[in-house]
Amino acid sequence: MSTLDKTTEDELKRVAEALADAARQAILPYFRTDDLDADNKLKAGFDPVTEGDRAAEKAMRSLLAKWRPDDGIFGEEFGQSEGTSGLTWVLDPIDGTRAFISGAPTWGVLIAVGGPDGPTLGIIDQPYIKERFFGGFGAAWVDGPMGRRPLKTHAPRPLSEATIMTTFPEVGSEAEGRAFHDLAAKTRLTRYGMDCYGYALVASGQVDLVVEAGLQAYDIQGPMAVVQAAGGVVTDWQGGPAHNGGRVVAAANAQIHQAALEVLSKA
Repeated sequence: MSTLDKTTEDELKRVAEALADAARQAILPYFRTDDLDADNKLKAGFDPVTEGDRAAEKAMRSLLAKWRPDDGIFGEEFGQSEGTSGLTWVLDPIDGTRAFISGAPTWGVLIAVGGPDGPTLGIIDQPYIKERFFGGFGAAWVDGPMGRRPLKTHAPRPLSEATIMTTFPEVGSEAEGRAFHDLAAKTRLTRYGMDCYGYALVASGQVDLVVEAGLQAYDIQGPMAVVQAAGGVVTDWQGGPAHNGGRVVAAANAQIHQAALEVLSKA
């Protein structure tokens, strides 16, 4: 629970939305363009980064330097800078760069702010379809083509009626993949490749579970805040804290979260 005063909470909300607006403007000129280049950050494998990623994080960092200079920043592209306020902004300028370079609209801008124990506010923003999911300080809403609506996760239902999502069919290691597929086999529907948008679907009551492995803090803190504000549960596969990444399960409610842990905790 937040211990910040109302004035600070309101300022953090304003700044978070301004960051999302700035990232939209920085990224969209690169999306679905013929000359988009992607650099590979890995010597073995493929982890792409584009000028859209870099431009968006630079734009957000510039605003934070102006409005919140005492806060820390942890961004995917430009690393970590320490602050003195006790608050850190965790930024993923394009979560789902593979989708971005493929022209698919399932990528998003992830923004979170909080302390050592995790985020108190988070945003998942999809610039192309102009859909923004917000969670924090007692509020959870989505603003998009259908207007602004409250976010609420799905009510409990059996695994046999549930929908589960993950980004990559392999999930992570061989053992992690087996655990995921053991769980998915108990559900009604499995979908792949949604990146951060899967968490938005949990928050909006469309999906019951997102299960991933190998995440970084900037991959999960924004989505985590949104899902939790909407009534969901986000932990690691043992039921512990997930804000530093690793193995993560996001569940619509406590009941289906517990059912998922019974399978995943064996990994």
